[in-house]
Amino acid sequence: MSNASTKQLGNDITVTINVAIAVIYYKDKYLLGFRDKSQHQGNRYEFIGGKIEAHETANQALIREVAEETGIVIHHNTIVKLGRLHHDYGDKKVSLQVYRVELTSHQYDVYKHQDYGLEGQMLAWVNKSELLAGSYNLPAANKTILEWLRLPSKIAITYPLSQFSTYPDAATAWLQYHQAHIASDAWVYIRVQDIGSKNVAKQLMGQRPDIKVIMPNDINEHYSNHHPASSHQIIAYHLTQTSLLQWADEVKDNAAQLQSLHHPLIVSCHDASSIYAANKLANSRLERQESPVIGIFLSPVLATQTHPDAKPLSWEAWSDLAALSDTPVIGLGGLSPNLFTQAKQYGATSIAGIRQFL
Repeated sequence: MSNASTKQLGNDITVTINVAIAVIYYKDKYLLGFRDKSQHQGNRYEFIGGKIEAHETANQALIREVAEETGIVIHHNTIVKLGRLHHDYGDKKVSLQVYRVELTSHQYDVYKHQDYGLEGQMLAWVNKSELLAGSYNLPAANKTILEWLRLPSKIAITYPLSQFSTYPDAATAWLQYHQAHIASDAWVYIRVQDIGSKNVAKQLMGQRPDIKVIMPNDINEHYSNHHPASSHQIIAYHLTQTSLLQWADEVKDNAAQLQSLHHPLIVSCHDASSIYAANKLANSRLERQESPVIGIFLSPVLATQTHPDAKPLSWEAWSDLAALSDTPVIGLGGLSPNLFTQAKQYGATSIAGIRQFL
């Protein structure tokens, strides 16, 4: 990939700089550099990275830039693509290819006291909580990266209410089960699939104020308007592949309307065409300065009991599809929490499921 692309618009030439970004971390510590005031977007902290040269892939540029700026050699580290971002600063356009780089304990011990990089820039290891809270002034293009970093490694998905249909009171049984089995401070996708189950979702949030909730996109206006007390627990809305593709078709007719403009979205995808639609949606929301798409559920990785007729992708095919995404990819389908390390090797930022996650 070249380090810059140009587009001729009348007498103006718009230059887009292609950049590889390394979000380097060890446990809850993240590495930031500090841009000199004379630089573009100066007097700000930044993640390590730089321009992708004409002869390089993004991954090659990432490895080179990290070595040149910090001395850290990451050839053998776990590197997971978070996504791609396009941002217009007015005087410059950038296209960022963003990767998470997990250091080993030895690497962290060697470099944790390094106050300056090899190019003279100040370095700082910062707490994730302070980074996400906005305590460090970053370039505007990094705002979405921080939203991506909020994703946990594991996301639980609730059983459908129909799973408890044999009980005398299905709603009460559903509520009691999930109240008892959801881990503390977990991210949970509450699948409310009928009008009756919306009330149990409200009750679950009331009984478990520690959990962070993903809700279906098509009920967000109803829920936010009528249940403001628990709405602060909702951190994202979920968009099905069917709704995503419908949105993509409506875009062609300039008739697209989508809810959840003020909340992040997580989108379900099962193939390349839906991933391209998700990329289009993510870019559209960034251009309109709406809350970002923070991830896609890509499934099924393996065979599942829930959908026994759905052909699993296998890790290799799943990884090929994940590489197409402009947002973080969450593995779903036949997984268990102990597969997270393996999932990272294939490009997953998170994994999700029902039976093994509750």
